[in-house]
Amino acid sequence: MHKILINGEWVDARSGSSREIRNPATLELLGRVPDCGPADVTRAVAAAKAAQHAWWKVPGVEKAKLLREIGARIRAREHALASLMTEETGKPLCEAVDCIDWVAACFEYYGEVARSSYGNSVPPVAPHQLNFTIKEPFGVVAAIVPFNFPLLLMAWKVAPAIVAGNTVVCKPPHQNPLSNLKLAEVYELLPAGVVNVLTGAADTATALIEHPDVDLIAFTGSNAVGRKIAAAAGAQLKKVNLELGSIDPFIVFKDADLDVAVPGVAWARLLNAGQVCTSSKRIYVEHPIATEFTQRMHEYVARLKVGNPMVPDTDIGPLISQEAARRVEDQVARAAKDGATLKLGGGMSRQAGLPGHFFQPTILTDVPHGSVATREEIFGPVLSITTVADADEAIRFANDSEYGLGASIYTKDLATAMRAMESIKAGTFWINDPLTDNDAAPFGGMRHSGIGRELGSEGLDAFREPKHVHLDWVMERKPWFFPYRDRKP
Repeated sequence: MHKILINGEWVDARSGSSREIRNPATLELLGRVPDCGPADVTRAVAAAKAAQHAWWKVPGVEKAKLLREIGARIRAREHALASLMTEETGKPLCEAVDCIDWVAACFEYYGEVARSSYGNSVPPVAPHQLNFTIKEPFGVVAAIVPFNFPLLLMAWKVAPAIVAGNTVVCKPPHQNPLSNLKLAEVYELLPAGVVNVLTGAADTATALIEHPDVDLIAFTGSNAVGRKIAAAAGAQLKKVNLELGSIDPFIVFKDADLDVAVPGVAWARLLNAGQVCTSSKRIYVEHPIATEFTQRMHEYVARLKVGNPMVPDTDIGPLISQEAARRVEDQVARAAKDGATLKLGGGMSRQAGLPGHFFQPTILTDVPHGSVATREEIFGPVLSITTVADADEAIRFANDSEYGLGASIYTKDLATAMRAMESIKAGTFWINDPLTDNDAAPFGGMRHSGIGRELGSEGLDAFREPKHVHLDWVMERKPWFFPYRDRKP
């Protein structure tokens, strides 16, 4: 049984429940972790609360040094972390290696920000006064992340949260918590209690969310769960930062270079077997190039290798679970009933010597806008292609959604790009470079895709609140004090 991290020590959970962690490609048993209960949550939150004030007072320059060292130690453990993450998530090893680089970069970025971001000076309203703001931490942060990017999405929360002076209780995904437990070894650099790590599923998360000493909940996951968290947090007036799901559009305008657009769209949709919140789940192609685009996409995707994610030339690994694969299969079948044409794939796939949860790379064409494939988030390797009459229709369809996490386009025309950017509500808008993140820029959703932002200065501000300081260095009786009868007209 794996231990959990509380107050700087690896300890046994008090809960008697546990769960197995299995490789989704081979179904091999990788380990067993506790299903932490209320007693474990209470211990972790108490440790975080006790450590928070002293940690807040650590100077920014010292925090910066610690975060840079955390980044360096993560890079030194790249192979071990990436291999373990591939084993428990099913993502190809090269994708996992990239993830570890991004995780380290996040800590390094916020290490630099820690030295230069504290508050602002404000012009005063009268003589001998000074006005300024300082930005203070909320206190104890609960960080809860999903299975698809377990380390990256945790880093996006932990790094800015602790730089801001908060302490954190982490709840990794129940499907694959082992790489987060491995990552937690680098937190030994920090004072005890600054970062704590619990394992478990929904009940563990609920106990953490509802604990009265948790001040802010940072969550990435489904829209349905995000709504429940928002409701629970609202009952206690807790702050939330929610990055939720989406059905992101990708427009391929008629002037796009198909030698770039075909592999670009395929990667933007099939990365991590399509289990990405920002993957391009609605693909709109202008009519003049639609036939050629679809044919090229069929030929391109048909050549991709599905298999063991530890093998270097594997392009697409398994889905996270049998349940997830069956859900995608059902959605593809319903999309076909809605009028889509199944061009390639469409069902679960058994790979040679691998009993895991594989799904065939799938292409749906002639997808009617408004059908299930454009209204439900399909979390699997499914490209849904809709032909549009012109740029206006493409932009209108792309913006016709209750979500707004990201949107991508391919075009050589600057005016078309700017018109699409202004018309489509999305937290990130990619032009000719899909799904690229920048630690210094905000990430998050509009509409039903979330509340708040991660990364950038906005991601830091999500974990702190401003205090206005009004200072008058002359102590004097003000003319507006009581009694009012003494006030001069």
